[in-house]
Amino acid sequence: MSRALDRGFFARDSVVVAPELLGCIVTANGVSVRLTEVEAYREDDPASHSFRGPTARTKVMFGPAGFLYVYFTYGMHFCANLVCGADGAGAAVLLRAGEVVDGAPVAQGRRGENVAERDLARGPARLAQAMGWGRDDDGRDMVGAVSRGEPVASLAGPRTGITKAADTAWRFWIPGDRYVSPYKRHPKAPAAEED
Repeated sequence: MSRALDRGFFARDSVVVAPELLGCIVTANGVSVRLTEVEAYREDDPASHSFRGPTARTKVMFGPAGFLYVYFTYGMHFCANLVCGADGAGAAVLLRAGEVVDGAPVAQGRRGENVAERDLARGPARLAQAMGWGRDDDGRDMVGAVSRGEPVASLAGPRTGITKAADTAWRFWIPGDRYVSPYKRHPKAPAAEED
């Protein structure tokens, strides 16, 4: 049986927490998702919402750890993060993709009857929609709602769709997992640096 993660698990550097979330099960609103892909963000990271300090929008990112930070993007989608680090750290892990392992009919109802099972939570906005998360879930305590899954291998690489710190390897995923979303470099991101 899986064990729920405590606040101490989340109260660490988001770059450490992120790969350890892979394979974990997140449960909310009648749906459980096994995480297959995540991205870490910190306050010292120019791609992070917390980079310029706390605002009304980002205050949840500054702690305490273990809470959900939900934001609205592109004028149409919600995305969800798990807050990490010490109070005031301004860090979180974006939940990028997962496999619905329980509550598939509920997730299907939220995502649409013609959406393929593989795509129910494959992408950050899709995952948030499958979980039923929206603006009212910003600041929701997730301690007790995230359980340790089976240990999994992980890979790290650049984060998807950002223009700043585009080559920082803080995207983590389960290699070969069919529920990982495809990597997409933002067209306005600077060219990748050569070693």
